Amino acid sequence: MPTPEFHVPLPFAYLATFTWAVSGAVVGIRKRYDFVGVFMIAVLSSTGGSIIRDGLFLHRTPPVVNDAIYLPLILVATAGTSVFRQQIARMPMIDTLVSVIDAIGTPAFAVVGMQLSLIAGIALPGVVMIGVLNGFGGGFLRDVVVNDTPAILEPGQYAASAVIVMCVLYLTLTLGLGIMTSLAAWGIVALYFVIRMLTIRFNLRTRPVLNE
Repeated sequence: MPTPEFHVPLPFAYLATFTWAVSGAVVGIRKRYDFVGVFMIAVLSSTGGSIIRDGLFLHRTPPVVNDAIYLPLILVATAGTSVFRQQIARMPMIDTLVSVIDAIGTPAFAVVGMQLSLIAGIALPGVVMIGVLNGFGGGFLRDVVVNDTPAILEPGQYAASAVIVMCVLYLTLTLGLGIMTSLAAWGIVALYFVIRMLTIRFNLRTRPVLNE
């Protein structure tokens, strides 16, 4: 099978996985789960996007079980969060770090998901859907498992809607205008990062469809 032209640099992929695992472990700890429960939430939070993409749509083995680094890395993140849970809960920089990693990692992994979908011959609307799920699937699975409404479904700061626009723009640039894949991908990542930072800075938010 052909391989995607654009790749998320492996060191960043590991850093993003570790950071998202910490954020997932914090959710599990706040739900008062035991260590195994916290670990499972950390796994879903950090790798759920690729699990949905590969297991549900592309029928591939997800990287979390293909790469020997991911599960030990998530285990370390879970253990560290469990041991230093009080200190982490009082560190606002954790939320800032997660926001920055999200702003870079979400569009990057969305592009990877779209490339794999194109290689698999999936129709363009499906390519966009898989790209979005690749970016947000971890948070979606985490929230469903802990019995919360997935954040992606609720009004909030522009994130999912921005990724949808970025996915469509990426396909327009590459398939419509013939721009080189890697150039278009990094341009999308940079543009989404700016949008997310502005959204966070000025608290730009979506609104519910029904206002009562």
